[in-house]
Amino acid sequence: MPNNAHFYEPAAGHGLPHSPFNSIIAPRPIGWISSRSADGVLNLAPYSFFNAFSYTPPLIGFASIGEKDSVTNIRETGEFCWNLATRDLAEAMNESARIVDKQVDEFALAGLTPAPSRIIDVPHVAEARVVFECRATQIIRLEDAAGVPTETRMVFGEVVGVHIDRELLVDGIYQTALADPVSRGGGPATYFTISEESRFEMPRPEARRSEA
Repeated sequence: MPNNAHFYEPAAGHGLPHSPFNSIIAPRPIGWISSRSADGVLNLAPYSFFNAFSYTPPLIGFASIGEKDSVTNIRETGEFCWNLATRDLAEAMNESARIVDKQVDEFALAGLTPAPSRIIDVPHVAEARVVFECRATQIIRLEDAAGVPTETRMVFGEVVGVHIDRELLVDGIYQTALADPVSRGGGPATYFTISEESRFEMPRPEARRSEA
């Protein structure tokens, strides 16, 4: 670490024009979550704190700062879909982030088509090239180091159905760059895509055999 490193304690503020925390943990995959309220109103919203957490069973999760409509809907129905945000859908994804009344359908707002899912009752984005159908497993209110509850709710779900555009499978292998996903970067409005040119292969080291 260089001697001129910028150091700060988050509780005291970062002293920069924009928080570097989100920028450092980047680029971050986007949790584009579709849900339905108990009375049938559709909701679609992107979350930049999102990732996968388990192979078996496949578990994904996203964090919501506050009890937003997605969290409330998932509490009520126990179901949601994750929709892959790609470059061609980036503007629609961004439009679905607009703060609107709970009764507003963000599918319609963003000009997207709700498609019936195969296993759960929540629709997904028909235009998305990859979709996970999920059943909620846990909704946890996060705590700080002192055990004080924060405003952040973490929603976990088990993936019970997967839709993949067959064009993204080459010899049975999913082609990440071909899907052209968008990820959240640093700064208030920065996003990134990936390209095949930035790809490199690095097989995992073999486990060292124990000596007899």
